[in-house]
Amino acid sequence: MIVMSKNQQYADRYAEYAMEQMRRYGIPASVTLAQGILESANGQSTLARKENNHFGIKATPDWIAKGGAYGIYTDDRPDEKFCSYGSVGDSYEHHSRFLKENSRYAACFALSADDYKGWAQGLEKAGYATGGNYAASLQRIIENNDLQRYDQMVMNRMQNEGRMFGAEVAPLGTAAAETEYSFPVQREEFLFITSPFGVRQDPMDAAKQQTHMGIDIRCKGDAVLATESGGKVVAVNRNANAAGGKSVTVQFDRADGSKVQCTYMHLNEVEVKVGDTLRAGERVGISGNTGTRTTGEHLHFGVATIYADGTRRDIDPAAYLAEIAQKGNIKVQALHNGANLLAKYKSTEVAAVPEKPLAPDDWMKKLLSSEDSGVGLSGSNDPIVDMAMTAFASLMMLAVQIDNKREEEQMAAISEAADRRRIDLAALMPAMKSCALVLGESGRAVLHADNGTVQVSRELSSAELSRLSVTLNNETLTEESKRMRVAGMVNAIVLSEVASQNFEQGMNRQQGQSENLRR
Repeated sequence: MIVMSKNQQYADRYAEYAMEQMRRYGIPASVTLAQGILESANGQSTLARKENNHFGIKATPDWIAKGGAYGIYTDDRPDEKFCSYGSVGDSYEHHSRFLKENSRYAACFALSADDYKGWAQGLEKAGYATGGNYAASLQRIIENNDLQRYDQMVMNRMQNEGRMFGAEVAPLGTAAAETEYSFPVQREEFLFITSPFGVRQDPMDAAKQQTHMGIDIRCKGDAVLATESGGKVVAVNRNANAAGGKSVTVQFDRADGSKVQCTYMHLNEVEVKVGDTLRAGERVGISGNTGTRTTGEHLHFGVATIYADGTRRDIDPAAYLAEIAQKGNIKVQALHNGANLLAKYKSTEVAAVPEKPLAPDDWMKKLLSSEDSGVGLSGSNDPIVDMAMTAFASLMMLAVQIDNKREEEQMAAISEAADRRRIDLAALMPAMKSCALVLGESGRAVLHADNGTVQVSRELSSAELSRLSVTLNNETLTEESKRMRVAGMVNAIVLSEVASQNFEQGMNRQQGQSENLRR
């Protein structure tokens, strides 16, 4: 996973806002983003967090007279009034109007919309900031983070579509209108649902059943997104040790007086605060594994309806996602054990042709080959890792077909193996107390075995992986023959490791006896 700098994270989160302002006013998106990064400390300044003010704009008497909200802070002087906004988008719009309507910045607007160097120098010359080297600071941020690419994206699109710059021809909200709806995480093809809504085995206590009030989406450091525009953040929990870990709840008002609340749990980072108004696709936080009721990184996404009389009811998030998928023309599926959970909630017109669940082999291939699954098994540049992944995939199918499992059981076993990157080989090795092959974060295959006396944990060599792959992909062998040969290989590895451990223990005892004799 590529780790972005704080500057890059900020730009990634607010780029669409900056590009919208470029279309409306001709201000380079790169300059707007660089100013936001510099003025708001990457969105972490007090003004940004409490007032959604990302550009340090002070409240004028006219702003206050018109009912504009403001906060009082110490800047150049104590108790200065700064504009307070309902959303970050409002801050971006006011910043553009502030420049456009102030005659001292007129020279900037005579420049090309992609001349970020000229704009940076023009802003400094006009006295936007009191500190020195303002233009050099903006230019350094732009070039170090390749922010000028956003300028080119806007320029190319405007040229291709024959559009003109200007607020009159680019109404506020153009950017948002393009993405009025979004799924809670960005995927190209499907969400990998590891646990659906409804009754399930309690993951913290296998002896118990529980009602799961949400769906679990497999994630790996994903940006977590608002699903509709106009939602307001009504609850934020930053306690990582709560049952659901760090969490956020966003509420959407409906025309009939009811409300819909979407809750995101187990987050690693929270990037919003109570009172924020969000656009569809705007980042709420980053997925994680916080909380006392979680067995691995995922996003728990819950949806509740609050009726006009105050009655609250948890609903299946799949029904909600099917609704916004239809409204926003989102083609992404939500797959659990190969079946699309959204299918049963589609309208009759949309679902004219029933969706057919995938076969076990196809489901396995989809999980292991697609980046959308979030399991990180889609290949690498390391030949040993690729070999380990190939062996893992072949061994997975062999393991799930043992004991003539029903197709539904095979699908569930494949989902669990891919999610946990772990294949249970106990059925292959009945003499073992436990036996499993695990793919670590590095992609290397590690065999874990316990024969009741000795516990073994060893990374498989390239030669062992090669022999395993040759056996598993030998089409002349029956499934039973493959199982017997794999069991023999695994048993030989375990016995070899046990012998090695016994040898080391013997050498240690011998060394200890020699030390005693010398004393």
